[in-house]
Parts: sequence; structure tokens; C-alpha cells
Amino acid sequence: MTRCLVFALALVGACRSSHDSRSPRTGDSSWVDDTSSFGAAAARSTLADRFREPANRIITAARADREAFAKLRELTDQIGHRMSGSPQLAAAVAWAQHKLTADGHPVTLDAVLVPHWVRGVEQATLVKPIARPLHIIGLGGTVPTPKGGLVAPVIVIRSWDELDQRAADIKGKLVLFDVAMPAWTEKTSGYGDVSRFRSRGPSRAASYGAVGVLMRSVTGHSLRTPHTGALSYDEAQPKIPAAAVTVEDAALIARLAETGPVSVRLRLESKQLPDAPSHNVLAELKGRERPDEIVVIGAHLDSWDVGQGAHDDGAGCVMMMQALTVLKRLGLVPRRTIRVVLFTNEENGLRGGKEYAVKHAAEAPNTVLALEADSGGFAPRGFSLETKPEVIEQVRRRVADISTLLAPLGVHQLEVGHGGADLMALVPLGVPTAGLITDGRRYFDYHHTEADTLDKVDPATLADDVAAVAVLAYIVAEMPERLDAP
Repeated sequence: MTRCLVFALALVGACRSSHDSRSPRTGDSSWVDDTSSFGAAAARSTLADRFREPANRIITAARADREAFAKLRELTDQIGHRMSGSPQLAAAVAWAQHKLTADGHPVTLDAVLVPHWVRGVEQATLVKPIARPLHIIGLGGTVPTPKGGLVAPVIVIRSWDELDQRAADIKGKLVLFDVAMPAWTEKTSGYGDVSRFRSRGPSRAASYGAVGVLMRSVTGHSLRTPHTGALSYDEAQPKIPAAAVTVEDAALIARLAETGPVSVRLRLESKQLPDAPSHNVLAELKGRERPDEIVVIGAHLDSWDVGQGAHDDGAGCVMMMQALTVLKRLGLVPRRTIRVVLFTNEENGLRGGKEYAVKHAAEAPNTVLALEADSGGFAPRGFSLETKPEVIEQVRRRVADISTLLAPLGVHQLEVGHGGADLMALVPLGVPTAGLITDGRRYFDYHHTEADTLDKVDPATLADDVAAVAVLAYIVAEMPERLDAP
């Protein structure tokens, strides 16, 4: 039995053993069920046999290379966080264009208008039954409080059902959504389930007369660091201010509420400015035989306005940039074109992904795969696939086959669920999409916080990510048949 066959059967066994795997970002993917045809395809290992030599070359070159980390160091230390509409995001676009050009790739910029929300003064204080400052951060897109802030009693809510059941008690209050994020496992992060309270909670609470929302930070591990993230207002409801509190402060408020009334003073001075110009950054390794057929490899260049945006998603950007460079330096020019897309405005609008789908809609039938990296620069563990039901089986089989070549990198997961936020607009156009899965056990410790900084990224695991992305992109671009061919 070959080493690749052993890995393939292990992958099948993992798929058989679980029914509910979740990607680190979305928390809504499901594991692939085993079928006899899947096992047969893995046993034949046709793609792995054909591409073992170039895959080994790519892995060896990428693992010996630290340029992805060097690029990330420049992006994070010299530019820093890159909020939509900010001068830092504009600087990051120019930086990416320069670095890709310097590596020998032709670059184009696609113009995108993006939202421009600015965080102002943010303060919160317990005023009853004790006086104590709270650590908060406004949720992305929140409206401000009335001038000077507001003081209101707090009601603690832990589920949608409880919110509905206590509707009569909510008017005039601050709603604290004290919803704990479950412990991370390889099968689920729980992020998708909990983050719904952050995005939809303010409008749901406003429908019952709440004057504001406090959201327990979406993380399973906290050192009193608040985590921001986008909210989504329902235009049919009043817009009320919303901020995240630390896990520790949420727990304190909840304990105090068990014994009597609790009141909080909240002050937010955020502003929503007119839309601002930005760009998606595109670079290509042109295909030698079928240049009009495209493999997209992408990540988002923007970040929240805290930390350095190192894992989210600077790491994804540099791994895609460096994957293209590794292939070029090895002289591996595939049949099809490989296109890097660094999307703008993923965090609070998805304008870059949506605009790409509109501007490049005519290319959708010839886009054979779109791959996204948005789970940090941790060790690669596999791929999550999303496409039309009628082609998912052939896509899954071929990606499983290719993945056997990535066993030295620790790749062992294959899911059907969600390819990536920036790729969602491509799915209805028939484009097969995939998301890189990483070892996400620490991702939500840093996610959307001041702690998302370069020192949390390991250069060796980032190089492994480059290798995984480059191997998959190269083989899909080089194989004679399309990934989704019958």
C-alpha cells in the first residue's frame, strides 16, 4: 500500500466519522460522507501520480522560502491595520501592487467604492450596583449614542428564545447578549452560531425597544481583550448603538444581574462617512495553452481598525502572492491562468468580492476554481468546498486526490460547506470555490482584536500554507480536464 493511499484512506475514515465539521471562519460547513467511488478515486490516485514530481518541487521550494513572512512583516509593521476607506488600506493597495510587480507579475487594479465607517471615542462604565470601567469596542458600523452617551439598565439574554420570551422587559434597556463561544474542536469552531448574535442582535433587540446592545466578545479564550466585528442593521428597525464587551466583563455583569439591578453608561462617537474609493488588486501567471481559463487564488487586503490584521487576513494575502511567485521562479507555467485577487472591504461590506463577481461575470464559465485563504497563517489542514450540487462530487474527488500530495504538510481534512466570504458571489455563477482550512484552535483568540499582530504568526507554518495553496492551484490549472468535468 502506497503512502498516498494510506493518507487517502485516513481521509475517508475521517469523513465517515463525523457529520458536522465547521470551518474556522464560518462555522457552517459539513464533513463529506464517504462513498465507494470516493475510495476508488483515492485508490487510483491518478492526479497524485501524474503530479507528484512538480508537487514535491513546489513543497520543497515553498518550505525553504521565508519571503511570505517578510512580505507580511512589511504589511503589518509598516502599514498596520487597514480599515475600509482608511489611508492605510490605500497604502496597502499600493504596496501590494509594488510587491507583485517586483516579483514579475503583471498587475491590474479594479476600482471599488467601499463604506467608510470611523470609530470615535468609546467608553462604558458600570454605574449600578458598583462603579467600574468596562473594556469595550464598538461593533463595526454601529451608530453613535446620543451626544454625551446614555445610561440604561441592563438585561442579560442568552438565546433568541429568551429574547422573545422577555420581550416585555426589554424596552428602554441595554441588552447584553451573554452568549458563550464553545471550545474549539477540529470539527467545529462555533463561530457561525455565536456571531449571529453580534450581526443580527442589535436589530432584534431594537424591535422590542432596546436602547443599545452589549455583545459578549466572540472568543473562547480571553485576557480581557474585546473583539469587534460587523453588525448588520435591519432597515425596518431603529438603529441602536452596539459594542462588544470582554468575556470577563460580560461575566461580571451577568453575576451582578443575578442579585439585583445593573446599569451601564455607554458612549460611542462613531461616524459613517461617504463611500470611499478603493481597489481589488489582481496579478496573473498567464496560462500557456488555455489562458482564458482561470484559477483564482484570493484573500482580503482590508482588516479591522485594531491590531495589525496579521492573521486576518494579511497572512492570506501574502500566501497567495508568494504562491504565484514560487510557481514563477520554478518555471511552472500551467495550461490555465492563475490569478491572485486581493479583495478590498471583506470585513464590513464584501464590496470587493461582489464587485469582482460583477466585473468578471463573463469569465465565470471559464473560472475552473476560486480558492480563498481567510483562516489565518496557521498550519494547513485541508479545504472546504462549495459549488453547484451537480458537480460537487467530481470536484470533491479530484481535490481529495490532489490532497494526498499534501500529507507532509499535515493536510487531512476535506469538507463540503463554505468556500469563502469573498467568493460567495461567484457560487451562483457556477464557479467551484474552496477555502483553505488551517489549524484554527488559536484563531479566535486574536480575531478582530488588538492582539492580531505579526508576532502571532509562525514563518514555517505560513510557508506550509504557501505550499498547500501553490500545489492545489498549479495542479488544477495544469490538469488536462477541468476540475468540475464529468
